[in-house]
Amino acid sequence: MFTELAEGGDNAIAVTLGVLGDEWNLWILRHAVAGCRRYGDWIAQGSISNSVLSKRLTQLTELGLLDKVRYSDRPVRFEYPLTPRGLGVWPALLSMWVWEQAWSPESSDILPSMRHGTCGATFTPVLVCRACGEPCTRRDVSADLGPSGDWTRSVPASIGRRRSTSTRQPSQVLPHTMELLGNRWSAAMIGALFLGARRFGELAERTSAPPAMVADRLHRLEALGVVETSPNPARPNWVTYGLTAKGEAFFPVVALMIDWGQQWFRAPEGPAIRFRHVVCRKDFHPVLHCNVCSQPLRGREVLIEPPASGP
Repeated sequence: MFTELAEGGDNAIAVTLGVLGDEWNLWILRHAVAGCRRYGDWIAQGSISNSVLSKRLTQLTELGLLDKVRYSDRPVRFEYPLTPRGLGVWPALLSMWVWEQAWSPESSDILPSMRHGTCGATFTPVLVCRACGEPCTRRDVSADLGPSGDWTRSVPASIGRRRSTSTRQPSQVLPHTMELLGNRWSAAMIGALFLGARRFGELAERTSAPPAMVADRLHRLEALGVVETSPNPARPNWVTYGLTAKGEAFFPVVALMIDWGQQWFRAPEGPAIRFRHVVCRKDFHPVLHCNVCSQPLRGREVLIEPPASGP
């Protein structure tokens, strides 16, 4: 059952960013997909403190991604299995891992490899239109804001704070992903660029960000290699902004996150954004297929293999 959001409040995109734009939530969900269910399972993975784990498990349970099930009476203890809503996050997590492997080689952690249980091959997921089964890139999909898609409703304040260098963070498995999703203005800029904004003024207007913040975030996104500038033919002293190949390649992450969010968190006014596949002209809902056997990937058929140990 989906959660109905408050009229005029945060939309599905804001809720999704609030959940998946938090490094510890991603860390917990990543290990939950790999089989963690009990408090000690996560503690054994290292990095996380008791207070942070307790807070995040409570949040993820309240949002319906984890269930809380008593498994011991003396002492009273609980385990936290993934719900169908939580299990539905795995395609987005998988696309994050693949994007990091391709575009963030400096990651300090070795990412797990994935094997498709159906064909037995180590695979790379392919983004596919659910309606027609054809592979898609960002340029094959059009996007329009829906009834609840106002920018002020799409980015949660909870991911607006800068990271503190003195605060313990999860191991940096997804460093560039968190640069894009873990800051509210970076996430807003990426969304506006995917929707076609190109000029500085357009980005400021669409995101409602102060000009100084727009400049700061664009500078950071350029430094990450996600955004590039080109001369503005209409104004020689101005530039336009666009996504690089690295930025374009982030589209599966964005599409899968939004599709998941709008499935499980619904505003009464309607969706925040509507995707359409320009080839089949139907609503676009992303799914992942195996690049080896071309069959749909399903959570139970994706086998997570621990990274090989160093010498």
